Amino acid sequence: MRLLPLDRSVLDARATILHPDELVTVDDATEGAEAVLVFGEEIAAVGSVDECRARAASLGHPEPDVRRLPGTLLPGFVDPHAHPLMYGQMMTWVDCGPERASTIPEIVALLREAAENTPAARPVRGYGYEHRNLAEKRHPRKEELDAVAEDREVYLMNASGHGGVVNSFTLRRNGVTRDTPDPDGGVFFRDEHGELTGELSDAACNILTGVTGVKVGHHGPNFHLEDEPEEHARQLAAAQEKFLAAGVTAIGDAQVTRREFDMYLRLDEAGRLKTRVHMYLLSHLLDQALEMGLHGAFGTTRLAFAGIKFYADGTLGGWTAYFPDGYVGDPCRTGQLYHDPKDYSALIDKAHEAGLQTATHAQSPDAIAMVLDAIEDAQHRNPRPDARHRIEHCGLPSPKQIERMAALGVHPVNQPQHYYNWGEGVTDAVGTPGERFNPLGEFQAAGVPVTLSSDAPVAEPNPLEAIQTAVTRTTRRGHRLGGDELLIDVRSAVAAHTIAGARVLGRERDLGSITPGKRADFVLLGENPLTCEPDRIAGIRVLETWIDGEVAR
Repeated sequence: MRLLPLDRSVLDARATILHPDELVTVDDATEGAEAVLVFGEEIAAVGSVDECRARAASLGHPEPDVRRLPGTLLPGFVDPHAHPLMYGQMMTWVDCGPERASTIPEIVALLREAAENTPAARPVRGYGYEHRNLAEKRHPRKEELDAVAEDREVYLMNASGHGGVVNSFTLRRNGVTRDTPDPDGGVFFRDEHGELTGELSDAACNILTGVTGVKVGHHGPNFHLEDEPEEHARQLAAAQEKFLAAGVTAIGDAQVTRREFDMYLRLDEAGRLKTRVHMYLLSHLLDQALEMGLHGAFGTTRLAFAGIKFYADGTLGGWTAYFPDGYVGDPCRTGQLYHDPKDYSALIDKAHEAGLQTATHAQSPDAIAMVLDAIEDAQHRNPRPDARHRIEHCGLPSPKQIERMAALGVHPVNQPQHYYNWGEGVTDAVGTPGERFNPLGEFQAAGVPVTLSSDAPVAEPNPLEAIQTAVTRTTRRGHRLGGDELLIDVRSAVAAHTIAGARVLGRERDLGSITPGKRADFVLLGENPLTCEPDRIAGIRVLETWIDGEVAR
């Protein structure tokens, strides 16, 4: 049995013993326990029911409530890389994903229907298409979106979130012509004749944010489209409910600008922030962050500043990840680096020297190499043994790069649902090397921590689907790429979405496992993922989600 050290502050708290059918603690020291004693917002003891009852009595609560829970109790899931406000906003857009549209005419029909039911001059926005999932195997063109509307903005976001397609009106309104140069960190795509196709990526999406919208330059994809503050608050609250419904109790927002920062403060001040949110400010705000004295993680148990988010390259889904020799699927496309390597290294060094954690999006081997070189240089100049610098997505690292991650203490943060939704597309894009996409088993074998997340709205916030994919490497279409060496076992996958997520957020002392002294955050499942058939894990029901000893959903 493990106990919470006596703390006078908990003596007056409510005492409850939770007795589930099964208990998965994600803590070797409490493995095999059957019950949890909760004092107020904290876990006070883990052991048998009798041991928990005795501990409660020793703290002045001789008759604690005993609550039987039908199901399997786990620590609350941690999703350390997501975009909650973007997710909430896109819940108001038109779903054009593969389950609703498999052809471009079907997408156009969905958007046209939305246009007919949208007030004049209001934008029409859709999301979720992945061109390799379409029958045409290509991106829609501006002329096709002109059939939706010619008097207002029409924007169809790619599933990757790194761009999409706009209609002619949007380009014309913003003065974008065939002679307009591509912005740093973005592309206005053209056909073989040099004519605009309507497709745009990353920094080119700045044209969608309007005069007063967030401008991030070449520091990342710009999905920060503005609505009224009240509408943003509603969107964020709606997104929060989706995370809670999936058993997620703590989130890392992996791209915070002034838009997100303001909304989180508003929600927290109003007492409506249920989940725990950890903010990673986008790198264009690094100097402002340092000027404000943000020289380390800080905050409350519900809202905290965690670090700085960078981008090394683009996305595999949108073919903007950096492959200098071109894509197998389209040799004319090479993707891009967001920063000159020297400039990027200087930014990482500045953040590292200030004591900040960095989290860099990098997908291709060349981009990952740039990140590792910068971290290695920063550590050489200013050694920090537990800096916990992160590489987001980290889709296709080489085996030698994985060894470097282990030596440098770098934490990759992966999203198996990317593999689930379009794993086949990676091999279409880059060839045979794509079979190693998300090499979780190789990370584990090299001693590199495995951490899972959703990247919502790129994928739904569904930890159980991510866990199943990590264990099976089976895509939505039933395919499997690569060998057994890329798999991890289910116990490791559960840990990767709980304690490992807490660790990359700097919260492993109070989140991520059912351990005395930690916050009473739990998820109650209808079945034990450790013992059910691997291909059924995603279908397990989430019965309850607890935060601070209370049922939040």
